[in-house]
Amino acid sequence: QVQLVESGAGLVQDGGSLRLSCAASGRTFSSYAMGWFRQAPGKEREFVATISRSGGNTYYSGSVKGRFTISRDNAKSTVYLQMNSLKPEDTAVYYCAAASFEYSDYVSPHLYEYDYWGQGTQVTVSS
Repeated sequence: QVQLVESGAGLVQDGGSLRLSCAASGRTFSSYAMGWFRQAPGKEREFVATISRSGGNTYYSGSVKGRFTISRDNAKSTVYLQMNSLKPEDTAVYYCAAASFEYSDYVSPHLYEYDYWGQGTQVTVSS
């Protein structure tokens, strides 16, 4: 079992920045690839970014690539999402998730491949 707790919720203006954190506890953090997903009101949950167990491989959705950066600190059992140049359409509840893959550099954008989820944290971008 892995417990995930997100933090960093906030209200920012169009063009602003915010950093989300997700602290993990339970089983060894470095055993899991980590992902960030988001869900806007009335919409399905969607993939944002993912990082491999080692941190050596990352993958982003097209809508955030070049603006968001995912990183992890295995010593602190924490994954981060640095969000720059935020837009109103980035407004959503952001979730972190953990997945156990066989290969250390494997990543996936698919929700169904993630085994553990946090409770979510609200990000609101005003225009």
